[in-house]
Formats: sequence, structure tokens, C-alpha cells
Amino acid sequence: MNAPVNPKKLIKGATGDWEIVIGMEIHAQVTSQAKLFSGASTAFGGDPNSHVSLVDAAMPGMLPVINEECVRQAIRTGLGLKAQINLRSTFDRKNYFYPDLPQGYQISQYKSPIVGEGEVIVDVPETGETITVRIERLHLEQDAGKSIHDLHPTMSFVDLNRSGVALMEIVSKPDLRSADEARAYVTKLRTILRYLGTCDGDMEKGNLRADVNVSVRRPGEEFGTRCEIKNVNSIRFIGQAIEYEARRQIAILEDGGTIEQETRLYDPGKGETRSMRSKEEAHDYRYFPDPDLLPLEFDQAYVDELARHLPELPDEKKARFMADYGLTPYDAGVLVAERASADFFEEVAKGRDGKAAANWIINELFGRLNKEGKDISASPVSAAQLGAIIDLIGEGVISGKIAKDLFEIVFTEGGDPREIVEKRGMKQVTDTGAIEKAVDEIIAANPDKVEQAKAKPTLLGWFVGQTMKATGGKANPQALNEILKKKLGIE
Repeated sequence: MNAPVNPKKLIKGATGDWEIVIGMEIHAQVTSQAKLFSGASTAFGGDPNSHVSLVDAAMPGMLPVINEECVRQAIRTGLGLKAQINLRSTFDRKNYFYPDLPQGYQISQYKSPIVGEGEVIVDVPETGETITVRIERLHLEQDAGKSIHDLHPTMSFVDLNRSGVALMEIVSKPDLRSADEARAYVTKLRTILRYLGTCDGDMEKGNLRADVNVSVRRPGEEFGTRCEIKNVNSIRFIGQAIEYEARRQIAILEDGGTIEQETRLYDPGKGETRSMRSKEEAHDYRYFPDPDLLPLEFDQAYVDELARHLPELPDEKKARFMADYGLTPYDAGVLVAERASADFFEEVAKGRDGKAAANWIINELFGRLNKEGKDISASPVSAAQLGAIIDLIGEGVISGKIAKDLFEIVFTEGGDPREIVEKRGMKQVTDTGAIEKAVDEIIAANPDKVEQAKAKPTLLGWFVGQTMKATGGKANPQALNEILKKKLGIE
């Protein structure tokens, strides 16, 4: 995909500019109660080897049976990626030998995947750009188990709880051109999966992992030789791995060397990638159709019924927030990044000014939650409480400054905002007589400032500040400004 090169995305080497080319394979664990080909539980955190059926352990004579819920989830994900749904797909055996793969092969989809080409629209915050990342395919496959090497000095252990868990492998075209774009792509993909409920996207539990293919080239030239960084399990690490790997390749090429196609691992402790195996040592997987599984077939009516029940997805929700509430693309994007945040916003904005609701949620609530290390689901301030604060401002009962103090009280102590305002005497002073009295006292005490303000009207702000101080921030700002202008003779 040779689009015009954005100079800001280029890396400057010793001998000129280089462009990074990135393609990604995302392994997303399917949200389902049971595994892809057995009835064993997919629950996280069980005792080692406690969620293993005879099929998962590859006992002789055990045959796989497809879990229809996993098929539904894969189709729903394909629809969410605006992708081609293939009404006929097949399962293959991918042969390799590893201690945590008891069958000696992985059941996957090779030539005929369940989902074909699609796309993801990605906003890149760092550049303000919107890019389209093409999806090549999505296929279903079973996960392997887990080898554990640090429990015994001379032996390794194997936990097969993950063996047979359903994965969706989502393969992108090499359309990404920077670490920022790669991070934004994975973030957006995870958001879509969470909206759909097809994967929880929990990278700490290994439920979303990325294989990152990185190569470099001179701008406009053919693709270079790529290296694959396996199993990166954090969005931050994805960015760091790409940055390091691109510079490593550039250094080799500028030194007259060549890039060997190989598989690498990212070491977050050292901040570098290291070789895992070279192309010469790479597996020949000897794919062949799985003889125990019939082709997977369904009709268009089945797909249409699943499409009919899809939730509103992030792109559509963002467009609606901009149209219905007058939000900026940025604010709408922030609010739809998590479904819970979007739902919270809609509850607060119902019957109120959408822009005011968005400002309070993004600037005050999100800011405070980030400080506490909490997400919206753990917010001490409910949508009803925040809505009440916004109502009190709109009714002129409290000023914006008092509202921030009130928000802090509700966040830390809870309670009904209206009752707090009544009990603590937080109402703003709208009685012009009381405001005039405070203004007169300040004017009388500062005759020199009065003369300066008449010559330089910008000093009006000093009087506003002093009056606010005197009234505990309760003076109605509009009334205060009018009274001060009148008293000081400022037009």
C-alpha cells in the first residue's frame, strides 16, 4: 500500500530517512463459557490442570466437537470489522511439537477462514490523523497450554487450562507506519471487541496478545525483510518493541548488513527485542484438513440474524454523539473509547446540555479517576450526582467555582448535591445588595487600585478576585462584573 509518505512518520538514520512498515496478528480470546472443541471451562485463575477435558488432554479416541457460541462470536466480530463473512470455512491441523500442545498439532483455519477482508478506522491522537487499516482475515483456532519454568530448579511444569480455549486471530495488512499508529490500532480493535462482547481484551490475563511484523525501507521503495515479534501483551510494550526493532534494523542496513527473517521476543525489562528462532529453524507446519471436523457451513440468514442484534459500535456512536449533542470529534472519541463511559455520558446528558456534560466528564471526572487509578465503573460519583451538579449551575444556584468544590465533596464523601449545597451554605450570592456591599468595602480600602482600574480596565479582574475572596467564591460572576463596571465607571 504505497500511500504518500508523511515526513513526520519517518525515522532519521545516519544515511537518510527510513519508513517503518508494520502488520499485526492479534490473538483475541473468544468470550465463551466453554472451549472451542470441548465443554471444559474457560474461567481464568483455576488451579493448574483443573479446566481440562479428555479432548484438551488429547486422550486417545477423543474427538473435537465445535462450540457454536464461538462460531457466533467470530461472525459477530467479522461484522464489527465490516468484513466478508465466509459461509463455508474449514479447519486444518497445524503440526508442531511442544510440551504444552498435547495433540502434537493445533486445530486452526488455514486456506479457508471464517472471516475474510474487512477494515478498522483508527484515530491517531499523536498526529490527529484518521487512518484505515485493512483486515486480511479472521480465523478461529485453539490456544495451547502454558509451560512453567520457574517452579523447580531442574524441571518444567505444564498447565493445560488454556489448552483448547478459542482464539480469534485477526490479521491486518501491512498498513501501519509508526508505533503510534500500531498502539492506536490495537486500542481501537480492543474497543470494538469489548463493545461486541466477543473478547474482554484483558491483556494482563493473556486474553489479547499481538504478534508484530516489523520491517523498514527507504520511502517509496519495496517492502524490506520483516521480523516477527511474538506474543506482546501490552499496548505500551507494542510501541516500545516497534521503536527498538525498527532502529535495530536501520542500524544493520546502514552498516551494510542484511536483515534475516526471524522470530523475535520483546524483553520489557531491557527494552529490546532478541532472537527466538531464524527462518532456517522455522517450523514447517505441514497443514492439512482436520479429518475429525466437517467444513463449517451456515447460510446468509444466520449471519443476518446475528447482524440484526449487534450493538451500536464505536464509530456509529461517535458520529451520533457529534450530531445529537454537538460534541467535537475529540470529545466524542474520548467518550466512546469505552462502552461504560459512553453509557455514563448519555445518562448525564439526558435532558441537559451535552457539551457541558462532556466537559465535566472528560475534564473533571476522568481527571480525578485517573489520579485515583480508577475507571468509570468504580466512579464514586454517579451519573445522577454529576447531572445534579450541572443542573445546579444551570439554575444559577451555584457558580462554576463552587461546582468544582461541590464535585470534590461528592467524590470523596458522597451525598446528594442539592442537600450538600443547602446544608453547607454553598449557594451563590445573587442578591445584588450583598454583592454591592462587598464591592463598596473593597473599593473604599483600595483607592489607588480604583484609579489604576479606570486607566487600565483589565485591572477589573483584580477587583473580581478580591470580591470573590470576600464572599467565599459565592458572588454571582455576571452580577459582580456589572456592579464593578458601574462602580468603577468602566464601559
